[in-house]
Amino acid sequence: MTPNNDETNQAAVAAVFGALEKNWGWLLAFGIISILLGGVGLYMTFGLTLATVVFFGALILAAGLLQLVQAFGCKGWKGMLAHVLIALLYVAAGILILIDPVLASSLLTLVLAGILIVVGVVRIMMALQVRKAAAGWYWALLSGLVSILLGGMIIAQWPASGLWVIGLFVAIELIFNGWSYIFLALDARKSGQVQAKPA
Repeated sequence: MTPNNDETNQAAVAAVFGALEKNWGWLLAFGIISILLGGVGLYMTFGLTLATVVFFGALILAAGLLQLVQAFGCKGWKGMLAHVLIALLYVAAGILILIDPVLASSLLTLVLAGILIVVGVVRIMMALQVRKAAAGWYWALLSGLVSILLGGMIIAQWPASGLWVIGLFVAIELIFNGWSYIFLALDARKSGQVQAKPA
């Protein structure tokens, strides 16, 4: 006897969620905590910006130190000098960020604004290229315009924007991340309830 479509769909869903059907509560809790942290971050964008930049600086410094240690373990390698120079640049960048995280956040914000503008231009070009073939091309166009607008707004308020933009972006990311995990947890719970129902 061949399984019907409902049984096949249930098996496919179960394969996607696996043990998450039983442990969805942990994911739900993580999502709620992420939203709460993001909400707090919206009111503390300066502190969140500095914390993010300091963490970023510490990561770069650690990566540079590890690369430096690893480079000296590769004696005889022709690329060792370049490897050491890259490691020293990482270490220097990490130290500079940790010494002056406010300046670092301003510079990173300016780079971020530039990236947003470039991404926006590329999205607009892509939208115009596919407008005859893709019905939803205008969404890519709108997304590109929004990216350019955001980048322009950040530059217009720079360097003051360097004190809050990164924190704001991290807070928004935490909130959207939390909502995505909440919906994923609820879907896993629903899938588990369907699987548990007697045939």
